[in-house]
Amino acid sequence: MSLHPLRRNLGLDLVRVTEATAIRAGRWMGLGKRQEADQAAIQAMVEEINTLEMNGYIVIGEESKSGLHSPLDSGNWVGNRHGPEMDVVLDPIDGTNLLVHGRSGAISAVGVAPRGAMWSPYPAVYMEKLVVDREVAHALVKETLDAPAAWTLAMIARIKKKTIRDLVVFVLDRPRHQDLIEEIRAAGARVALRREGDIAGAILAALPDSGIDVLMGIGGAAEGVMAACAVKALRGAMVARLAPQSAQEQRQIEEAGLSLTQVMNQDELVQGDDIFFAATGVTDGMLLDGVRYAGGMAYTHSLVLRARTGTRRMIRAERFATDS
Repeated sequence: MSLHPLRRNLGLDLVRVTEATAIRAGRWMGLGKRQEADQAAIQAMVEEINTLEMNGYIVIGEESKSGLHSPLDSGNWVGNRHGPEMDVVLDPIDGTNLLVHGRSGAISAVGVAPRGAMWSPYPAVYMEKLVVDREVAHALVKETLDAPAAWTLAMIARIKKKTIRDLVVFVLDRPRHQDLIEEIRAAGARVALRREGDIAGAILAALPDSGIDVLMGIGGAAEGVMAACAVKALRGAMVARLAPQSAQEQRQIEEAGLSLTQVMNQDELVQGDDIFFAATGVTDGMLLDGVRYAGGMAYTHSLVLRARTGTRRMIRAERFATDS
């Protein structure tokens, strides 16, 4: 790992990155132009993150899933190349389809930790995840990922002093989750289905009193590493395992020497406590409000987390909308 001391809260630098990205991306809300929205967000993030005083290495980018190549690809370096060496995982827009169709829940997010702290799932695209908050964290063992959903929900309900029907489970609305959704409903719990946005879903599951009790199902691998940054800072717990969704992805994972059976927790996904995470809402969602524009100003709502101190900041900011 990097030997550079972390003398300041990098999260307050990172939030400038997600704010600038969200402001640029928000202009594409509801316009139906996915590629243009992605490119605008990537450009904004590159411009802003390269002003930060760090030597950042992107552990896993979005190119495997999006097919877009950019300066934010896996293995590239970001920052001004001075300051501490950091692992970086980022997503200019988590929920691009949500954004371009004017739906809720799109965010911009960045997580960093000292160099060598983050596990890299590259070239994997998909990962199975289960996330809970600090109240349940002590009981989330790796074997839980293979347990029936009804057993897991009963355990969570017992610890939270709730009935199973009190619980709300965040699940991505995908055909691959049909059996899981039926199992959750059969157990008596309620399901919060969302088209995209499993970074926000993981954070909601790790936040006490968010209205979401647990996240279950298969989402992005890059998003899983980023979620682990936030989950650790919130003192929640997470277990995850690679879950390829095609024969090609499985072959690439095996050729890279990655395990298809290993279950990892948040401490293995991201080591140590010098972890910082920032996210800004692009469109309104359960976690963050979206960007507002008025009178030449842009108004943003952001979350900043620092794992070492367990600090959670919710920041509302206004700045000149110089993006247009």
